Amino acid sequence: MLTSSHDRVSFWERMEAIDRRIIFLILLSLIRLITLELTWPSRTYLMALALALGWAEVLGAQDLFVGVNAVDYSGYPDCRPEYIAAFERLANLATKAGVEGHLFHIHAPLIELTKARIIAEGTRLGVDYGLTVSCYQADAEGRACGHCDSCRFRAEGFRQAGIADPTRYA
Repeated sequence: MLTSSHDRVSFWERMEAIDRRIIFLILLSLIRLITLELTWPSRTYLMALALALGWAEVLGAQDLFVGVNAVDYSGYPDCRPEYIAAFERLANLATKAGVEGHLFHIHAPLIELTKARIIAEGTRLGVDYGLTVSCYQADAEGRACGHCDSCRFRAEGFRQAGIADPTRYA
């Protein structure tokens, strides 16, 4: 049955009864599924920032934060300051909010920090690193491989920070 445009209800109007945090978690899960098997996860930040940008525009937010790091990034192009700056320019050219002067700002507070400095700051803030995993090839129990770039950078960061590494290795 065809309906007039007056009878149509927008997606967001239909979704009002659902906690928008759930939608965000679904989007993050989708990103995880799409990028699960990639050994070069550069598209991860492209998709995450694109989804975050769309969500920010819906919410009227203008500041987006991302945890990329250019110091020991293993060559991933979306962890460089140039990429973050380019995405910010794109955000302000490709959205109604940006074009209307409500500019987006992409913040990457970890981008220039060493892994040791990130670990030390996280420890100061109370991060339980025993609950985190950085490994690209963690097993089903969440144990790190200990061999990939991410594992090596993490272990070296803990060593340089003088903090015991709580990572569970396979």
